[in-house]
Amino acid sequence: MKKTLIIAEAGVNHNGDIKLAKKLVDAAADAGVDYVKFQTFNSKKLVSKNAKKATYQKENTNNAEESQLRMLQKLEMSKEMHLELIAYCKTKNIKFLSTGFDLDSIDFLYELNIDLFKIPSGEITNLPYLKKIGSLGKPIVVSTGMADILEIEDALRVLIASGASYDNITILHCNTEYPTPMKDVNLLAMNTIHEKFNVPIGYSDHTLGIEIPIAAVTLGATVIEKHFTLDKTMQGPDHKASLEPHELKAMVTAIRNIELAMGHGKKEPSESEKKNKNIARKSIVANKFIQEGDVFTEENITVKRPGNGISPMQWDNIIGTKATKTYNEDDLI
Repeated sequence: MKKTLIIAEAGVNHNGDIKLAKKLVDAAADAGVDYVKFQTFNSKKLVSKNAKKATYQKENTNNAEESQLRMLQKLEMSKEMHLELIAYCKTKNIKFLSTGFDLDSIDFLYELNIDLFKIPSGEITNLPYLKKIGSLGKPIVVSTGMADILEIEDALRVLIASGASYDNITILHCNTEYPTPMKDVNLLAMNTIHEKFNVPIGYSDHTLGIEIPIAAVTLGATVIEKHFTLDKTMQGPDHKASLEPHELKAMVTAIRNIELAMGHGKKEPSESEKKNKNIARKSIVANKFIQEGDVFTEENITVKRPGNGISPMQWDNIIGTKATKTYNEDDLI
């Protein structure tokens, strides 16, 4: 099985503090993920001054009256913070990634030569944004929270028309609720996306826990994205729906184990189990003393371990034939 690309979404869980951001990089590197991802935006270009917080943002920041603009202004990353984090990621042997939320931020990230561009769920209906991403000639990962299949189709059409290569696009199933209720995950929609568009698929997860992204890998996800934090009790919009470092590490370990476990698909004995075949399987043996020349019957033979004699699958061929030697009870026939 091809290695799953695992993106640890630090997002805005740095709370605007470079020291906290570096600790998030440390935790992601320790967990063994491929990328640690932040968010790049200019608050005033992202939201209007009248935009209200989402319900989960009000609950998680304990400040229902604060505007979304004011909340985001405290979470912006400066240019210097980006450069410092990129340099720090190199020292930790982990790749830096960030999602841009406005056109200027996309240009800035392009100048930083990041590996791929991640389209967040909220931008899937943003035509100018999609055109910009599609024109850059970079691999694209698209999250599809809140979208239906026709909106995904429209976004793909814009990306391709703008210059993106179909082979360079991965689509992530996603649910944009923090945390996502299990009944709303609809994980099989990921396969519907694959069947409809024949592109690599993945899953961006906002559930509590690690079982759903693990399940997504067994269903064919090639990319997994998951929010993480240093402490779920911290103040901020995304902390509560994020994994803590030990949970992130457990998720990565489970996914890597699943990659090994998926195997090649051919049903045959593995090398590790071949030695157990004679121990676990059975052979035809004497059920009692049998004299040379006696006819084998269902009364004088039976099936017992070990399995290094005649297979019980030959039972019908043995019944009715004559013994060519004398057998004691439990002797292999």
